[in-house]
Amino acid sequence: MSRKVLHLDSNHPVIAEGLEQLGFQNEHDYTSTYEEVLEKIGDYEGLIIRSRIPIDQRLLAKAKNLKFIGRIGAGLENIDLLEAEKQGIFLAAAPEGNRNAVAEHTLGLLLSLFNKLNVADKEVRSGLWRREENRGLELDGRTIGIIGYGNMGRQFAKKLRGFDVDTICFDLKPNIGDEYARQVSIEELREQTDILSLHLPQTPDTVHLINSAFIDQMKKSFWLLNTGRGSAVKTEDLVSALKKGKIKGAGLDVLEYESKSFANLFEHANKPEAFSYLINADNVILTPHVAGWSVESYYLLSKVVLDKIISLYTKKNR
Repeated sequence: MSRKVLHLDSNHPVIAEGLEQLGFQNEHDYTSTYEEVLEKIGDYEGLIIRSRIPIDQRLLAKAKNLKFIGRIGAGLENIDLLEAEKQGIFLAAAPEGNRNAVAEHTLGLLLSLFNKLNVADKEVRSGLWRREENRGLELDGRTIGIIGYGNMGRQFAKKLRGFDVDTICFDLKPNIGDEYARQVSIEELREQTDILSLHLPQTPDTVHLINSAFIDQMKKSFWLLNTGRGSAVKTEDLVSALKKGKIKGAGLDVLEYESKSFANLFEHANKPEAFSYLINADNVILTPHVAGWSVESYYLLSKVVLDKIISLYTKKNR
């Protein structure tokens, strides 16, 4: 029986080519439903995914021959991690593959907000030449607080080295501060932060972390950036804070309204009132979950996962 890998999403061809060199037969299926995948998952030794199909306990129970799952991306919320560990399935994600793209995109959102680039561009294109109204702000002298100091948060802090800013971070893991950011308590972060940047995975603890209670505990009015997961921000509370001026502006690459696959904005047709406010606000910049979606990361995400799978089988063969 041939060793087969099922690819449920389209990715850079480097991963299929590398797996073939390892002796696997690649099968690509980008259209089957969850139920259809459920029926055949037992035939495969490997699974390569992004976010289209949830890899839950029911599916894993059918995956009797599965040895590895390659997640072409950073987050693992679409996988039942406890069940996968119980079955001894190797998980390979790739936060290293798009951390630079995310960091650069986050910085781009921040600079665009501070310099009103989106608003100014629209006005000039419509024939308006308003210099005073588009006077920008400078980053120097401000404190940037990062929540979530993993691959993405650390890379963003690294990008900030060229600015005269104080970069601080909060993370549940102790002793992870470095030359790019000083680790502080959540209380100190709330006390000092001028610009808050979120780089969080989706967990029960991070859903709606940024809500009215959190916002009210921030000492200063602040700017908000989110390139992690949309679920971290309660949009209604964000809008309320924008209206009050407690949040001065927001750069959002992710929204809590995204479908679980991240491929569509809404699971249903009705647009929430809070979203309607965001799309009409001059101090809000929205992008469609593309912070980690650069030309370079398209290759790197697949290459990182491939390298981890190669390492797994190299160790097995020693």
